[in-house]
Amino acid sequence: MAAITHVPVLLNEVIEGLDPKRGGIYVDGTVGLGGHAEAVLSRILPGGILIGIDKDGEALSIARDRLGGYGKAAYLIKGDFYRMAEIVRNTGFAEVDGILLDLGVSSLQLFSEDRGFSFRSSAPLDMRMDKAQDLTAWDVVNKYPEGRLEEIIRAYGEERYARRIVRAVVRNRPIDTCLQLSALIDGLGIRSGRIHPATRTFQALRIEVNMELDNLSSCMSEGVGILKKGGRFCVISYHSLEDRVVKNSFRDTAKQGIMKLITKKPLRPTREELGINPSSRSARLRVAERM
Repeated sequence: MAAITHVPVLLNEVIEGLDPKRGGIYVDGTVGLGGHAEAVLSRILPGGILIGIDKDGEALSIARDRLGGYGKAAYLIKGDFYRMAEIVRNTGFAEVDGILLDLGVSSLQLFSEDRGFSFRSSAPLDMRMDKAQDLTAWDVVNKYPEGRLEEIIRAYGEERYARRIVRAVVRNRPIDTCLQLSALIDGLGIRSGRIHPATRTFQALRIEVNMELDNLSSCMSEGVGILKKGGRFCVISYHSLEDRVVKNSFRDTAKQGIMKLITKKPLRPTREELGINPSSRSARLRVAERM
């Protein structure tokens, strides 16, 4: 079901930005359910190769089913995108013609009852993209010292009510499920515009559990290092912290004459796309090209 209902975000803009060429070698570092990868494969065959990486084994299984008809043109590998250069070399290639990252939480992760990503879910607090890792959101919520937990929610969630939230959490430990945490925060009477008051806290927990910002910084450096001259690097981010890492990385490499900015400002979904896929509303795409 997830594979059928999956709608790749900013698909037309990604294809235009990535500009995939027949016979080229491309990396989808967050292959997810395979929507963007399928569109890239359809443009690089015959002769092209798509290396799809994801640390979520369930998502990778769905992508394998979706892309099975492309045979050996699709290398699908369980791993983390911050090890992109090593993974590419292990598949037998030294350089690639383009890289795509879609940093969003997949529909599979968000809506699976047992994954514990959504504040609307009754699932245990989890939020691991790689279910093989040890650290879960339960550990962060229930075991982290009060000061450290406040720091995470303030920094990674950009939550101005971090202190009130953390004090309530510490008073009510242990907190076992997403709904328990969500209801606790909702009961504090804080509001952050139109979004649910638990949204920023859940974002912060997910970033901490999966080391998202640290891994993204490493991945940006890794990716630039394996791009061929003229190769494009496309990144879709969904919140200001991710976008800042991407923007700064592209800006710094542009100053060094390594990359050229293709998008001066991030591309956003059109009104038509928002009508079809409202979850794309926070997406922003940046593109740069290897000099």
